[in-house]
Amino acid sequence: MIQTQNHLRNVAIIAHVDHGKTTLVDGMLKQAKVFRNAESAAAAGERILDSNPLERERGITILAKNTAVTWGGVKINIVDTPGHADFGGEVERVLNMVDGALLLVDAVEGPMPQTRFVLRKALNMGLRVVVVINKVDRAYSRPVDVLNETFDLFVELGANDEQANFPLVYAIGLAGRAGYTSDDIQPDLTPLFETILKEIPAPMVDRDAPARMLVTTLEYDNYKGQIAVGRLHAGVMRRGMPVVRITPNGERSTGRIEYLFSYHNLSRVETDEVQAGDILAFAGLDVVGISDTIADPADETPLPPIRVEEPTVRMTFGVNTSPFSGREGKTGWGTSRRLRQRLYEETRHNVALRVGDGATPDRFIVSGRGELHLSILIETMRREGYEFDVSKPEVIYRQEAETGETLEPYEEVHVDVAEHLTGTVIELLGVRRGRMLDMHTESGTTYLRYLVPTRGLLGFRSQFLRSTGGMGQVHSIFHSYDVLAGPVPRRQLGSLVAWETGVTTNFGLENAEMRGALFVGPGVDVYEGMVVGEHIRPEDLAVNVAKTKHLTNVRAASGEKATSLTPPRILSLEDCLEFLADDELLEVTPQNLRIRKRILNNEDRMKDAKRREKLIAGT
Repeated sequence: MIQTQNHLRNVAIIAHVDHGKTTLVDGMLKQAKVFRNAESAAAAGERILDSNPLERERGITILAKNTAVTWGGVKINIVDTPGHADFGGEVERVLNMVDGALLLVDAVEGPMPQTRFVLRKALNMGLRVVVVINKVDRAYSRPVDVLNETFDLFVELGANDEQANFPLVYAIGLAGRAGYTSDDIQPDLTPLFETILKEIPAPMVDRDAPARMLVTTLEYDNYKGQIAVGRLHAGVMRRGMPVVRITPNGERSTGRIEYLFSYHNLSRVETDEVQAGDILAFAGLDVVGISDTIADPADETPLPPIRVEEPTVRMTFGVNTSPFSGREGKTGWGTSRRLRQRLYEETRHNVALRVGDGATPDRFIVSGRGELHLSILIETMRREGYEFDVSKPEVIYRQEAETGETLEPYEEVHVDVAEHLTGTVIELLGVRRGRMLDMHTESGTTYLRYLVPTRGLLGFRSQFLRSTGGMGQVHSIFHSYDVLAGPVPRRQLGSLVAWETGVTTNFGLENAEMRGALFVGPGVDVYEGMVVGEHIRPEDLAVNVAKTKHLTNVRAASGEKATSLTPPRILSLEDCLEFLADDELLEVTPQNLRIRKRILNNEDRMKDAKRREKLIAGT
C-alpha cells in the first residue's frame, strides 16, 4: 500500500558555480540547531560541507554531499551539489535521491550556463523546484529582472504549467536570512524552511514491498570498508538482513547488511532499520558500485540505472619514464599495475569518468567532462603519493552515423567583462572559431554569449584572465556536437629544453633567459629533454642551464659582476596543461610538475623532427 512519509523531505540544492549553495547550507545547519552553541557554530567556519582540501583551496564544490536537519518535527535530507559544469556527473547521479530542488539564482548575474543544465535535469526528472533568488543585498541587485529571466528559462526548457508556477523565496545566504519578497527579508531562514515543508512533496512509498535502493554515492571507512549511499525506494532495510546486489549489466551477488546508517545533522548515525523514502548508508558487501540495485532477495527487480552525459575531453595517463622517476612518489606506486588499479577505482564513484587501455600496457586513456574535471583527478592522485605523466588534453570526436562526417563538441560560453575590454575578448574568441549569439551592455559591463568548439577553449581561461587583467568572468557548458569548425591556432612559441642533466646555475640561466621566459630558478635539478622555459621564437631551442663558468686566475680589478636573474614563471597545474605541445608530456609527482619532451635525447628528437618533415613533404 502506498503511503506518504510526511515526516520526511528530500531536497537538493542546485545552482551555477559561486551562486551561494554551500553558504546557504551553512545557514540552514546553524539555524536548525545542528551546533550546541554559537561558539561551536563559529568554530565550524564557512562552507562546512566543503570538507575536501581541494574544495576549500579552490572555493568550489567538487563532490556532492548530503546532510540532514530537523525543522518543525520533519527531517529534511539536504544534498549539496557542485556548480561547475565539469562536475555535472555529480549532479546527475544524486538528483534521483530527492523529490524536489532549491534552484539558487544570483540576484545580479541571473541564470547562468550551469543553471540551465541543472534545471533541465531537475525538470526532466519531474522534481518540484523552489526558486531562491540569492544575494539580494548585493550592489546592482535586480531581483525583478532575474525573476523574469528565470521564468523565461523554465518555459524555454519545456516546464509544464505546474513546474512553471514555481514557489519563490528571496535570500541573503551569507547572513542566513530569507523572505517572501525582496523588500521584506526576515532575520532568519524561517520562510525558506516553511516553503520547503509546504512545497517539496513528501516521499510516497510502499513500506510493505520488498526493500530496494539504488546506490548513488560511495564512501570508504578504514574499519567498516566500502560504504554505499542511496535512497530507499521501497520497504524497510534492517541491519543484518540478507540482500542481493544487481549491477547495471544484470550480474547478481548476495551479501548481508553489516552496518546501517541514517543521516542526522553532520554525521552518520548507526541505526537498526531505515524506512522507505529516507536516505541511508550501509556497509557489508565486499564489492559495490554506483548504479547498483540493492534489493531484498524476495524481489530481484533492478531499478533504472543512472545515466550521465558522455565525456568530451580525454588525456593519456602513463607510467613516469623520466630520469627522476621513483624519487618523489611513494615506493611502488609508480607501476602500471598500481596506476591502472587507481584509475579504474576512480570510475566506481566518478560516474562521468571513462578509463580505457592505451596503445601500450603502461598507457591509459582517461576521458572526462573538461579540463577542470581531469585536473582535479591529477591533483588528487599526486597528493595521494602517485607519480605519472599525462599528455596534452584533446577533444573527443564523433562520426555521424548516416553521412560519416566528423563532428566535434561545442560549448556555450558566457562572458562578463568590463566594457572597455570587449574588443579584446571578441578577438580572442573569434580566432578560436567562436560564433557570437548575443551581446549587450549594462552598467559598464558587457555580457557576451558565444558558441565555441571545445578544442578552442582548451587553455582559453588562463589567456582570458591575463588579457582582461582579472576584470572578467567566463563560464561554459557543453552544448552539442556539430561539424568541424576549421583550424584553431595553437601555441605560438616553442620551448626552451635542457641540453643535459645537472643542476641549474646562475651562469647557465643568465645565458638562457636571453632566449625566453624561464620556468626554473638556480639550484634546480633538471634532465636532458626537460622543458625549462618558453622560447621567444616558434621553434624549440636546447639550452645548457647547468653550465658553469670556467674558472681562471684572471680577475677584473673591480671584482666580479653580480648576476641578476628575472624570477622564474611558476606554472600551476592548469598552466602546465595549457602549455603542453603535442610532443610533450607533463611529469606529475607529489612534489613537482615538470614539462618534458616525449623523446628526451636531443639528437634523437632532432632526427625524429626531420623524419616527420620529410613525411609531411612527401604527402
